[in-house]
Amino acid sequence: MKKFIIFALSFIVLFVLFQILSGLILTYVYTPDIEEAWNLSAALSRETEINSSSSSFLITFFIALLSATIAYFIPKKF
Repeated sequence: MKKFIIFALSFIVLFVLFQILSGLILTYVYTPDIEEAWNLSAALSRETEINSSSSSFLITFFIALLSATIAYFIPKKF
């Protein structure tokens, strides 16, 4: 039971840490194009559409898999 608690806690900590780091990297790399956004704003519709991309799921799945893999080996070290 002790190993499971260590695994669960380390998985949660690693998952949150990787999510924050990936968000920081994506924010740092992003370069907005304000002029293009201003030009496109006149042609926007007044309806809101919510779309989901499968790439965000794959990135989250990869981060969870990496976190679980690292968290699996942490209890073996202690």
